[in-house]
Amino acid sequence: MAMIAGTICCVLARRISFKGAIRMTNPVNVKMLDLPAEYHARKAEYDAALAEVFESGMYVLGGPVRAFESELASYIGVEHAVTCGNGTDALILTLRALGVGPGDEVITTPFTFFATTEVIFNVGAKPVFVDIDPVTFNLNPSGVSAAQTPRTKAVLSVGLYGQVPDIEAIRQVVNPHGVYVLEDAAQSFGATRHGVRSGAVSKLAATSFFPTKPLGCFGDGGACFTDDADLAQRLKMLRHHGDAGRYDHRMLGWNSRLDTLQAAVLRVKLRHFEEDLAARRRVADAYTSRLADVDGVTVPRLADGNTSAWAQYAVRVSRRDVVLETMRNAGVPAAVHYPMAVYHQPALRELGFGDQHCPQAERAADEVLCLPIHPLLTEPQIDRVVEVLTQAVGVLPTGAGRP
Repeated sequence: MAMIAGTICCVLARRISFKGAIRMTNPVNVKMLDLPAEYHARKAEYDAALAEVFESGMYVLGGPVRAFESELASYIGVEHAVTCGNGTDALILTLRALGVGPGDEVITTPFTFFATTEVIFNVGAKPVFVDIDPVTFNLNPSGVSAAQTPRTKAVLSVGLYGQVPDIEAIRQVVNPHGVYVLEDAAQSFGATRHGVRSGAVSKLAATSFFPTKPLGCFGDGGACFTDDADLAQRLKMLRHHGDAGRYDHRMLGWNSRLDTLQAAVLRVKLRHFEEDLAARRRVADAYTSRLADVDGVTVPRLADGNTSAWAQYAVRVSRRDVVLETMRNAGVPAAVHYPMAVYHQPALRELGFGDQHCPQAERAADEVLCLPIHPLLTEPQIDRVVEVLTQAVGVLPTGAGRP
């Protein structure tokens, strides 16, 4: 027994003295998201809403879909909200409703989820990449002017991590040329810019209700927003086989309808959305106050006039992959959104985009680390994340510094 005890003590001593080890002081279980807990917090409301749909038998474009679209438009502050099957389809719907197609170019960001670029190819157009602002991670308006050509039909700007893009600055650059400015509001839904909600700052916008989004359903879902009645009608026809009535097909569309069950879930969530946004802000504010003076960590900043939906809380760190592995080894999750500029993805390299160079986007892809954030994150969990991240950047070699 003495030999065993001595061996254990020796191993523990080595682990404690190892420079890269993270101390497991009062470990607290932390999840990146906690969707089951969010369900149980409002289980009675969800169950009642779903049971009502089951009893009705109207599973596609039923009454809850129409009711949700009306409530959604009212919340955003637009005349029309048109739901669809998912956020990717919502982007395709916006592009097709504006007539973007073969021979056209769409200016967009290279630092985003792949779908933002994919949809441009899917309507037959060509993406033109412009670098990001290093503070907001959104499309930098200063690069848009130089990227325009006679073929430029639209600018697709993403509200990354929860902040609304600088749509008005982009609009000033491209409006004299008749170029459309679109908002990908998948992550910024619920945020505002100068008091205007994301989804209402441009002529046409799209969002996603994927479960991890600020307003997420129990599967896939999406929506488009506009004040233009003609565009809204085109969107409705496009999502439903180009049908303007019963068997009155005016254009070639496809099938992208929001399930009634998802609309019922989203109606419940929308009723509580403001309190959930407030909870996300509480978490983000706590992170910012605790991490603001931690050497080696750059906390996110909001642009003037912006609020954020805090879809992600994205810090910058040097040697990000080392920090990520260290945190995970300590039992604290973190994530990388996104590990490379879109044009470095294999699919785009094969299409000849591999020689693109947007230095700010590439640097962000190397440095950004997203911390756990959701409405039910507790103070002890926040403290645990901060503790582990602080220790993780503290064990980096001297000179790693603040990015």
